[in-house]
Amino acid sequence: MQQEYKITDWLPTTKKEVERRGWEELDVILFSGDAYVDHPAFGGAVIGRIIESMGYKVAIVPQPDWRGDWRDFKKLGKPRLFFGVTSGCMDSMVNHYTASKRRRSTDAYSPDGKSGFRPDYATIVYSNILKELYPDTPVLIGGIEASLRRVTHYDYWSDKLMPSILVDSKADILVYGMGEQPLREIIKLTDKGVPFSSLRTIPQTAILVNKEDIPKNKNWKDKWLNSHEDCLEQKKKYASNFKLLEQESNKLKANRLLQYIDDQALVINPPYQTMTEKEIDASFDMPYTRLPHPKYNKRGPIPAYEMIKYSVNMHRGCFGGCSFCTISAHQGKFIASRSKESIMKEVEHIVNDKNFKGYISDLGGPSANMYNMKGKVQEICDKCVSPSCISPTICHNLDTSHAAMLDIYKEVDEHPQVKKAFVGSGIRYDMLVPEFNKNADVDDLNAYSEQLITRHVSGRLKVAPEHTSDDVLKIMRKPSFKYFHKFKEMFDKINEKNNMKQQLVPYFISSHPACKLEDMANLAAETKDMGFQLEQVQDFTPTPMTVATVIYYSGYHPYTLQEFETPKTTNEKADQHKFFFWYKKENHRWIKNVLTKANRPELLQQLLSEAATGKTKKPNPAHNTFDKKQFHKKKKQFGRGARNGKSKKR
Repeated sequence: MQQEYKITDWLPTTKKEVERRGWEELDVILFSGDAYVDHPAFGGAVIGRIIESMGYKVAIVPQPDWRGDWRDFKKLGKPRLFFGVTSGCMDSMVNHYTASKRRRSTDAYSPDGKSGFRPDYATIVYSNILKELYPDTPVLIGGIEASLRRVTHYDYWSDKLMPSILVDSKADILVYGMGEQPLREIIKLTDKGVPFSSLRTIPQTAILVNKEDIPKNKNWKDKWLNSHEDCLEQKKKYASNFKLLEQESNKLKANRLLQYIDDQALVINPPYQTMTEKEIDASFDMPYTRLPHPKYNKRGPIPAYEMIKYSVNMHRGCFGGCSFCTISAHQGKFIASRSKESIMKEVEHIVNDKNFKGYISDLGGPSANMYNMKGKVQEICDKCVSPSCISPTICHNLDTSHAAMLDIYKEVDEHPQVKKAFVGSGIRYDMLVPEFNKNADVDDLNAYSEQLITRHVSGRLKVAPEHTSDDVLKIMRKPSFKYFHKFKEMFDKINEKNNMKQQLVPYFISSHPACKLEDMANLAAETKDMGFQLEQVQDFTPTPMTVATVIYYSGYHPYTLQEFETPKTTNEKADQHKFFFWYKKENHRWIKNVLTKANRPELLQQLLSEAATGKTKKPNPAHNTFDKKQFHKKKKQFGRGARNGKSKKR
């Protein structure tokens, strides 16, 4: 049966809750741009629980009011050790604005989905307020916003190059990536009386020091990035920085990175080794209530929580290295997998929820089918500098066995209280295509594909080919679209064999660097021929610390310094996006004019032949066209939303 919780089962958020625990002083106070959900999918909760597990007194102030008299920043006083600041699970600017820079009307990480509870550049705003109120108390910043802005970066929303977020935030130290390991070390040292100013050589942290005061460390070699001032003057120098930054971020044995910013030096210490199974289990096995704080009971549901409350995250990291994605920059390319025991323990927590109806919405991860995957020979991985293990081809040293995942899927599937366990995270379909994954055991791929499609798809399987142009896909670090055709053939055969009518839902991106208008016309024509009427589409959004963003701003590919053009103006981006919706009548005249001018009558015929004759081809359900009515029915049933422009992930 589900445990009945008391208010003291959550981390305290108010002075009254602190007093109910009998505490007179706090060791650490956390500030977050998200509502407080005590669940392992929410970073603030994870960090708070880790601090608590170490025997320290910690409180969290979610979504503090940064306007007015700053009372939310004063109500708990100052902590004994330090303040911790995060914007939340998303970069606040991605959270606030669309790809066209329009303000979003909702916030999935706020009660009732209401916007307006966090500022733009939340990490900078929170940190500056704390520094003004408590100038002698150290401030530590972390989370995805701080992590991906740790060095000179392009900010799409202000359209300018910005220095490390340490400069504008005035924070004392930055933790990048998944912060459990550096956090533990920082707390141990500060509790021993070591001042923050002396925390200069902790892995996976970044600090600002005077140029003459760069800390020495015999264990690390130094690599210098072009200075921030040089990057401002020459875009090519900014672009060339990224190759070094990405390679060192994804090495198992990395070098220390240094960069001058005016009269200071940015010091980025190498990351920790990938978390072991025992270490990642410890983060997920904390005594979470798995519920939003009771303070939100009358304010409405938190959409981000509703989407994942019956989901299980099986691993972290992604070795795909997609050029538009921030996952590897934040979580790393090496996979940290939980033990089967830890995963099944979480499944038990879920099924004992009194509101659980028998449906687990996701057994997944950043890329769902990477669980337990790693190099066959560790020494090869130790020397690797490649940002991707599967692009342009799958590494011969990568073990892509899906057996461990299959074992967990089957055990969850057989649980008496589970009616259905879905894989809602995106999968890397290319790893399931034998023609692409040439070193894999074909029987292993077939067994996983059969189990996935017949037992773990809620009517719609989402995959991300992203484009149809090989030139664009090469820049994206994605495989040729011909492998998507192969996957679709396999998907259709399994459906036919099992008398099922599952839908395949592909995601595509417009306005990506190197993508021309003609490429989008080809995408529209090819997907139409395959029977798709696209709805799940996305306009490229430049976010800090991706290859694609570097190209967008500088015009140069950071690895080759080759020049590429990117659609940038509002009209250019809107035009590319229109090709997704070739079937809408209001776009027909525009498409005809564009393709006629480009002298592409064959594309015009492919896209608008029915419109030209006055006949409209009826969508064929067998071709996996988008069924909006069915989608909203499933969304309501399982509490899952459509793809978010995250950080996902993206």
